[in-house]
Amino acid sequence: MEKQYNSLREKIAAEKQERAKLYENFAQLLARAHREGFAKAEMITPPEMCVHDPATGKVYHVSEGACGFAWVTVKPANSSFGRWLIKNGHARKGYYGGAEIWISAHGQSMARKETHAYAMAQAFREAGFAAFSGSRMD
Repeated sequence: MEKQYNSLREKIAAEKQERAKLYENFAQLLARAHREGFAKAEMITPPEMCVHDPATGKVYHVSEGACGFAWVTVKPANSSFGRWLIKNGHARKGYYGGAEIWISAHGQSMARKETHAYAMAQAFREAGFAAFSGSRMD
C-alpha cells in the first residue's frame, strides 16, 4: 500500500529524505569497503622479486613484488549505487560497462591492490550489489 500525502510538496520532501538516507548508506558502505580493503591488503606479504636490466647488467630487488593495477566493477552502472559512485567521483564508467573504482593505494604492488579490490567487491556483494574485482600487470 502506497503512502498517502496531503500535497505534492509533502511527497517530494519525503522522497528527498529517503534519497538522502539511501546516499548516506552508500557512503557508509563505500567507506567500510575501503577500510576492509586496506586492512586485508596490509596483512599480506607480496612475493619479492628481482629484476635484471640487460642494458646495464644490474639486478634490482623489488620487495613489493610485481607492479600492476586493480579495480572493482559494480554492475550495472545505471543502478542507484552505480550512478551515485560515478556522480560523486568515486568511480568512472567502465569500458566494458559498470562503474569502475580504481585502487590507487599501495604504491605499485599488484598483490596488495588485488587484495584490496577483492575485499571491496566482496563487501559490495554482501550488501546486495553485483560487483567483482579485476587486475592487470604493468
